[in-house]
Amino acid sequence: MSHTYLFLSTFVTLWVILDPPGLLPVFLSLTKSMDSRQRNTAALRASLVALGVIASFAVFGQVILTYLQISLEALQVSGGLLLLLVALQLLTGQMDQVDDQQTHGLTVAVVPLGTPLLAGPGAIVAIMVAVHSASGLDYVLIGAALVFAMATVLLILVFSTALHRILKEAGTILLTRIAGVLLAAIAVQMMAEGVLGFLGR
Repeated sequence: MSHTYLFLSTFVTLWVILDPPGLLPVFLSLTKSMDSRQRNTAALRASLVALGVIASFAVFGQVILTYLQISLEALQVSGGLLLLLVALQLLTGQMDQVDDQQTHGLTVAVVPLGTPLLAGPGAIVAIMVAVHSASGLDYVLIGAALVFAMATVLLILVFSTALHRILKEAGTILLTRIAGVLLAAIAVQMMAEGVLGFLGR
């Protein structure tokens, strides 16, 4: 696997799972009572929280797998199923629904924006699978892909008002559905690799 492919595949996988276009209406809804400066602060805080959570699982995920005696193949199959569920939510529009009661008494930048909307199970599983088979420079490339993905998320959230005005509701929904199709393909590929790994033992 080339370094370029590793970086691009990790970045695309994370970006599709994070789904910044689909997060736009949710972000605007949760921050509608804020001014532009507060909204930008919330976007930065949510991105940093998500980056910290995902990076933590990237670093300590292998320790957790070893302790629980979970193989990479099992993680790939279960992770693929999980990503497929996320893809179905993107395709059916369920990711656009946020329970306002869940944000009561909590900073929306941390919950639900930072986690679980950004640093959700899908992103955590994806980064753990990527790191599991990495070595040497691969770790740097995966880390760079994660930082780059979160940077693009931050930019989209900072300019969320302008982007939503340009894309309108139909454009945002279209991008979300496309992301769902791509994520479904990634999920099937991940499950297939896990099953082939089991059969090859």
